Amino acid sequence: MSQAVPAQRRRPPHPSGAPAGQVRFAHPSERLFAALLDLYDERWEYEPVEFPLRWDESGSPVSGFRPDFWLPERAVFIELTTAEQRLVTRKNGKVRRMRELYPEVPVLVVYQRDFLALLEAHGLGVHVPTAA
Repeated sequence: MSQAVPAQRRRPPHPSGAPAGQVRFAHPSERLFAALLDLYDERWEYEPVEFPLRWDESGSPVSGFRPDFWLPERAVFIELTTAEQRLVTRKNGKVRRMRELYPEVPVLVVYQRDFLALLEAHGLGVHVPTAA
């Protein structure tokens, strides 16, 4: 993770370690996922770091990837995507590029079908809007 975007170029990080109800998420599915993590007392941080994926000629990052969750006790990033499978091509490309550039950084992708199965397993037959 040594090649993360310099602090002056990053957007401010979201609060980390706060219960799901105290964090401003980009998508409702992320709040649900964080609530499940809270339920199991799993420590998490929301979007704590952005990994540059492409740079311009001067070496400044022009494209990056910010995984949704960091689970510090498991040392893994989680990217949640609840978009329909046919719409996740761009995100899959970013994950693939990240894995090429940062092979030592584990990233798990949770797709819509897996997320819905997880909710169902917890008795939460909730409709989740697509697009995360």
